Amino acid sequence: MSFSNPSNDQHEDGLMAEINMTPMVDVMLVLLIIFMITLPVVQQAVKVELPKANSVRNEIKPESVQLTIDGKGQIFWNSTPIDLATFSAYADKAAKKDPQPEINLRADKSVRYDAVAQVLAASRRAGLTKLGFVTEPD
Repeated sequence: MSFSNPSNDQHEDGLMAEINMTPMVDVMLVLLIIFMITLPVVQQAVKVELPKANSVRNEIKPESVQLTIDGKGQIFWNSTPIDLATFSAYADKAAKKDPQPEINLRADKSVRYDAVAQVLAASRRAGLTKLGFVTEPD
């Protein structure tokens, strides 16, 4: 940075500050040249022709079970009426499958909480992990 002092001929009383851009331009040009020289050295690699393969993942979709509890507390496994003991047996079989089926629980809004809690407890004892609640939007 250089500061110039106004001459006596000019009628300005303050100093005038000017930024000297030449050193900054010189440094930038030197850096540009260095990067241009070193870039081809860094990009040296062994040329290899890679094989082409189709690697699509074969994903097995789990089955979906519709578990319904009506207003009276009756349990339905895919539209088949069952009792709580039969549900526990079905849940044990479903928990041993690989992948586990997705259980979609549909409970009537007027059903007692006790019936839903018993089904959830039996599902947990059996080891079912994919349990979802089905609702309807407003």
